[in-house]
Amino acid sequence: MARTRLAILYGGRSAEHQVSVVSARSVMEALDPDRFEVVPIAITRDGAWMLPDRSPLELAASDGTLPEVEPAGRVLAVRPEQGVSGVDGVDVVFPILHGPFGEDGTVQGLFELADLPYVGSGVLASALAMDKAMAKVVLAQAGLPQAPYVVVPERDWRADPERVAAEVAGRLHYPVFTKPARLGSSIGISKVRTPDGLADGLVAAFAHDTKALVEQGVAARELECGVLGNDAPEASVVGEVIPSHEFYDFEAKYLDDALKLEIPAQVPDAVRTQVRELSLRAFQALDCEGMARVDFFYEEATGRVLLNEVNTIPGFTPKSMFPMLWAASGLAYPDLVARLVDLAVERHATRRR
Repeated sequence: MARTRLAILYGGRSAEHQVSVVSARSVMEALDPDRFEVVPIAITRDGAWMLPDRSPLELAASDGTLPEVEPAGRVLAVRPEQGVSGVDGVDVVFPILHGPFGEDGTVQGLFELADLPYVGSGVLASALAMDKAMAKVVLAQAGLPQAPYVVVPERDWRADPERVAAEVAGRLHYPVFTKPARLGSSIGISKVRTPDGLADGLVAAFAHDTKALVEQGVAARELECGVLGNDAPEASVVGEVIPSHEFYDFEAKYLDDALKLEIPAQVPDAVRTQVRELSLRAFQALDCEGMARVDFFYEEATGRVLLNEVNTIPGFTPKSMFPMLWAASGLAYPDLVARLVDLAVERHATRRR
């Protein structure tokens, strides 16, 4: 049987560039060489597309950091004045691009124009899930429980910070969390304990986006669930993140060996059932396809389960919850990646019909 030529797209322009490189390396290590011929396509931080001299499998980084795309190789697609060359015969694309310019519908639109099957959600679902402020509106309309929040455009903060601070104080109570509306991997997130810290928290968020969220801090455990499928999605077992840091920040996710992932989560059966049901509802409310990781807060004191966010291109690093959840559900990492490719081909064929 002919092998599938699978383009792995990684790197990218977002602040999650390094996470993408590590995810791509993990996916490539898991692929069955008898079934897949891999075509690594690297995107540098400044947006150049390349057939790299060294694949993600060869990239390394010093202790305490993550690897990056090296700007060395044959240029694949750059600005028009620099010329363009192509790759022949790619069957499916796996965009492992976390954050803006990859997880937000931009490259998904490119693949739609090129009539290429690709792994993951389409343009609308990708854009919605990436923009947490817009996702919250859709999820609320679907009746999904969420923590209170305030959306703060940067222009409003610059025009009248006192009004914004008063709105936050009137609708939320401290501590709160500030975060960029359109980013992931816990980059740009701050825990703000008092009103005096709100300005610093928003400035840190605005360093990555022109729109920020201020979310109510809750005393809760962090639960996660994987979803896989197109028209008939399935939910994985439920896992729990137990970070050694005060909250699940970037360092805790990717650099801290003390991070603990409890799979399955040690919570009541009713909570696990609720998390899995809410995961499927959120997946379908946003019109997701292929895969997603859905994150929750579980308040033991009240028994409430609150939806946090939906990630349409979850991490695939050795420390990432999504592949671990599916391994615990009986789907090993190599089979998970193969299933994602099958789902991409299935969706593409359906749309063509």
